[in-house]
Parts: sequence; C-alpha cells; structure tokens
Amino acid sequence: MIKLTAVAALAAGLTLPTCLPASAEPSTHNGRWSVELVTESGLCSARYTYALAIREGQVQLISGGAGARVNGHVGADGSVGLTVSNGTASGTGTGRLQSGSGAGTWKVSSLCSGHWTAWRSDTRTAQAD
Repeated sequence: MIKLTAVAALAAGLTLPTCLPASAEPSTHNGRWSVELVTESGLCSARYTYALAIREGQVQLISGGAGARVNGHVGADGSVGLTVSNGTASGTGTGRLQSGSGAGTWKVSSLCSGHWTAWRSDTRTAQAD
C-alpha cells in the first residue's frame, strides 16, 4: 500500500522544528488544525487530509494517520518541523504557521513529495490525551 500510504502522507504533513528556544511562546498556535497534503511527485495518492492538535508547541495526530507516529514542534514564530514514521517508512516536513493558516513542503524518502496547507479548525486550546 505505497509505503503505508506514504507514512500516512506524512501523517498530516506538518513538519515542526525539534527544538524551541527557551523564550518561545508557542501557545499562539494551540488548537486543532486541518491539514491537506498534495502530492507533486512520486507514487503517493494525489491528496490527503488530516486533523492535528497543537498544544504548547507539541504536535499530536488526531485523525487520518492510522498507525503513524508524529514527533514535531511548532516554534513561537510559527516555524514547523516534524518527523513521521509508520512501520519502516518515515518522512519529514517543514513550513510555517500563521494565526489561522500555514503552508510548507513534505517528503517521504524517494517515494513521494509535495506541499501542504493548513488552517485552524478550532481556536480553543487543544487537549492532549
């Protein structure tokens, strides 16, 4: 199934930086986000849609990436960087969030790559379980 649907299409595509400065205040990006990934090259499906939660700079997959693990952060400036894995497949993504939207790129090894767009779907603080 094309590398587990291209690591669940990068499990929502946002790739968030793995370190935050001590002075960072990522709470401005807290909440639920909808993310759409569009494949520009490779063997992945054309489009994927996912739901993510961001809480204090940490990213959590809510839906759309069965079996995927997400490890990522959002910086206070909105910079996004994350890694996603699903079985033996893994991918990365980078980009930037603003107050209610965001965009960036994603890649799953040499399998496929593309761009992502995000929009805030809930302005309340996300609750991580």
